[in-house]
Amino acid sequence: MVDAHETHVIVGAGLAGAKAAETLRAEGFTGRVILVGDEREHPYERPGLSKGFLAGTSERSELFVHDSPWYAAHEVELRLGSPVTRLDRTDRVVELADGTVLHYDRLLLATGSAPRPLDVPGIGLGGVHYLRRLADSERLRATLRTLGRENGRLLVVGAGWIGLEAAAAARTYGAEVTVVEPQPTPLYGALGPEVGEFFARLHQDHGVRFHFGASVTAIEGEDGMVLAAHTDDGDEHPAHAVLVGVGAAPNTELAAAAGLEIAPREDGGGIAVDSSLRSSDPAVFAAGDVASAAHPLFGRRLRVEHWANALNGGPAAARAMLGQDVVYDRVPYFFSDQYDLGMEYSGYAAPGSYDHVVVRGDAGKREFIAFWQGPDNRVLAGMNVNVWDVTDPIQQLIRSARPVDPDRLADPSVPLGDL
Repeated sequence: MVDAHETHVIVGAGLAGAKAAETLRAEGFTGRVILVGDEREHPYERPGLSKGFLAGTSERSELFVHDSPWYAAHEVELRLGSPVTRLDRTDRVVELADGTVLHYDRLLLATGSAPRPLDVPGIGLGGVHYLRRLADSERLRATLRTLGRENGRLLVVGAGWIGLEAAAAARTYGAEVTVVEPQPTPLYGALGPEVGEFFARLHQDHGVRFHFGASVTAIEGEDGMVLAAHTDDGDEHPAHAVLVGVGAAPNTELAAAAGLEIAPREDGGGIAVDSSLRSSDPAVFAAGDVASAAHPLFGRRLRVEHWANALNGGPAAARAMLGQDVVYDRVPYFFSDQYDLGMEYSGYAAPGSYDHVVVRGDAGKREFIAFWQGPDNRVLAGMNVNVWDVTDPIQQLIRSARPVDPDRLADPSVPLGDL
């Protein structure tokens, strides 16, 4: 039974934190709820930062999880613009940068992740961008508009999801785009070479230039602004702006300093939590990007950086904080929009874990489903491209863990529900 006089503190005012606060109230918790964030913005969703908002097709107001009055109406105390600097698990307090000390009975760490820095000469020039926060997206959007008007050039470092979505937005504005990627295809680590090559063709058809097998070694500038980027194979790439998208690292510093268990790098390196999202301290939970959770379906820890994990993980952690029996076993899911292409991906198929990729449909027409199968023909993951309302049967195939005949899997005349 949860005491109505208890205080639940949530560190991290993003989607996971905001949905956790919402769930605490929806589940009837009447104690104190405090939501702490290091940004001054109210909690917002991040997908639009590299998709609709960046491309100018959606408005700033559409990003926010709740409207401003919601928090006061639901007695959720917002402490924005002052990050937590210390966690004392013995006294069960967190200390904020402004000196405020907050006691907690249960604590949720939803501190997210941060872009991995690129350590090369010229990285501090004014035209270099990272993309993680709303302010980053606003600044980059203004830059892309200017580049589009002036036939300017954007150089993207890294052909991951952020880099490709930003490249699509830049081309929509009319900017010239070059993407530098050390792997042989885009999304090599996420999707493998077979499907990565499909995304290369998509962007090339829209005028994006790729430079594979190379890494940026320096950014050249004058009067504080970007002029070009240099790669380790000796090439020079003219550019008026640079976007760095070389991955993200979980914000575990607070947890590590407090002595919480941190998962090894091969398990994502986040805060180690069990299947109820509880950390090595039974009063502390973690959700969203920062959590490396024991996943019952995959039999290993997973750290998932995508929107759906924050959307669903925050509420799951909140229910566990209230003492409910929680098993967080959602199939990982994410989506992407690039040009006229929309896709959804379900499952987990790490590099080296799958045996082959099966395609159902017409990849040439950009309407297909790709399936990653293991050596036993079990479906590990599925990605639908411009094919809709198939996420549930794809996830059911993944959950079933049963062998599926690759020929039947590839045959559009066989309903997914019959496999």
